[in-house]
Amino acid sequence: MLRHSTTPPVWTAKHLRIATDAAGVALWSWNVDTDEIALDERAHAMWGVPASDGPVTFEDLSARIHPEDLDRVRAAFRATRDILGGYEIDFRILHGAGLRWVSARGRGSDQGIVGRVMFGVFLDVSERKMAEEARELLAGEMSHRVKNLFAIACALTRIASRSAATPAEMADDLTRRLTALSQAHELVRPTLARQKKATRLGDLLAVLLDAYDDKGAVGTRIRVGVPEVLVGEASVTTLALVVHELATNSIKYGALSQAGGTLDVTCSVDDADVVMVWTERGGPPVAVAEGQAGFGSRLVTRSVTEQLGGSIAFDWPTEGVVVTLRMRKARLGA
Repeated sequence: MLRHSTTPPVWTAKHLRIATDAAGVALWSWNVDTDEIALDERAHAMWGVPASDGPVTFEDLSARIHPEDLDRVRAAFRATRDILGGYEIDFRILHGAGLRWVSARGRGSDQGIVGRVMFGVFLDVSERKMAEEARELLAGEMSHRVKNLFAIACALTRIASRSAATPAEMADDLTRRLTALSQAHELVRPTLARQKKATRLGDLLAVLLDAYDDKGAVGTRIRVGVPEVLVGEASVTTLALVVHELATNSIKYGALSQAGGTLDVTCSVDDADVVMVWTERGGPPVAVAEGQAGFGSRLVTRSVTEQLGGSIAFDWPTEGVVVTLRMRKARLGA
């Protein structure tokens, strides 16, 4: 008995529309003479261009391309007619108050051109790009942390050697400091097996900074004065990373790198914000950083602004650096 195929003999426009909708594909066409670009309904929604406006030009769409990507996209778009085979251009577009990553795809060298019109598709690749950025950030953070570990180990060895009278005392002191760092690391390594509760800000700072003080405990060169503020488990990791980064910089370049240097951490609270001030004194001469910010600075800024809903500011008086962290109270206690 012969089986009859249920596959339509012809891919009609209706059939193709069902397939492209299922795949999230948006369609465009480009008249190479008039520069007009026609968009289907999905493409209009993707770009935030009203369908009632009809055909648009590349320059019209340019107003919605992220300024940092515009020159690259303009050059690539104009060069597509000279490209053999398929091409793919990924770029960011402004959509309302947010951003989207769009991938424009088509065929170059006038392949498939009908009359003077070329055809292609847009894909929303925002999720893929965000995943790629997250992986790059994680890889960069891991590399940054490994480099810092070596610097911290050297600095803690110098601190332990200042007061140790024998090799045994130095080994014991260094072991206590490394143990304190290990405890601090547990704060920034959430596990599924252990549910964390809110932590007092003062306790969190003490655990994070103990290893950096001369006696292996906060109170000698490092002074912490904060009110009763609770840090929720969702914010402990972020705040611990920020404090650890500031302490690492201090022990490498700032006040904690010198025997007579001191660090004061104070905090104030108002209706909406928690403001923490990190004040270093007695370190080496302060030099304001120039040029592009390093990975650590970018990581701290991004953590404070995006995850704690706040801001971070650096001041450079002659006696040392002053860092002011402003964090949303609601976000910190979440």
